[in-house]
Amino acid sequence: MTTSPDGPGGTSDSLILRTTDNGVLWITLNRPQALHALTADQRERLVARLAEASADPAVRAVVITATGRAFCAGADLRGGGGSGKGPNGDETGPNGTGTGERVAGDVARMIRQGAQRLIAAVMDCEKPVVAAVNGTAAGLGAHLALACDLVLAAESAVFVEVFARRGLVPDGGGAYLLPRLIGPQRAKELMFFGDAVPAAEAERIGLVNRVVPDGDLAKAAGAWADRLAAGPTRAFALTKQLVNASLEADRGTAFTAEATAQEINMTTADAQEGVAAFVARRSPVYRGR
Repeated sequence: MTTSPDGPGGTSDSLILRTTDNGVLWITLNRPQALHALTADQRERLVARLAEASADPAVRAVVITATGRAFCAGADLRGGGGSGKGPNGDETGPNGTGTGERVAGDVARMIRQGAQRLIAAVMDCEKPVVAAVNGTAAGLGAHLALACDLVLAAESAVFVEVFARRGLVPDGGGAYLLPRLIGPQRAKELMFFGDAVPAAEAERIGLVNRVVPDGDLAKAAGAWADRLAAGPTRAFALTKQLVNASLEADRGTAFTAEATAQEINMTTADAQEGVAAFVARRSPVYRGR
């Protein structure tokens, strides 16, 4: 196992921790005093880590979690997460003028290049991504968890669509993700009222896969990630793409994509190993190739 702080140096070195263990990349948010509210700099680091995981054959699964009592409180509106301030809280202005003046198009551009880009990085990661939600997941933090392929929640975790409380429209893909997970009416209920959803209720309505005792969260996430890391990595990537795309595709398009994915997958060593193991009546040994 290797653990390292993220970043080449400076005060933000320890804000996002990376641990690699047996093919599993653990990305741990480590700014508990701010409930892991994401600055623009931290958000970009997360995007970069996920892109690196896609390209690194040694990484075969990813876990995103956090230290302390919160998972992620959303964008850091005081320190550059989405208010027009820079990563250190300086008033740079959304248009980069340094004046703080906002002009038409700035907000949409900021959302596209910021929160939406982070959620897309999770959904487009070529490795399975597990969220281990250890506490409060609010706003963008909730969407960061829900964009993951599998979501484990500690019993003390809560999910909050906080935007309406602040007079805001949900961003970070919320209006895309929630209806697909729990249906449009229930999604609107959560978004209109902004009520905190406890972990047990989140499991009941389909927001999360499973709830575990707080002390068992890391163990449960590790067990799932280990299973994923031992599996056929490229088949998982293609399966993830198929499922995500199927939500917008008609049947013919989905069937064509399925056939194409299977064609591509059959060229992989893992697919050949899986078939050979079946014929030989033995357990397959996948290598992520």
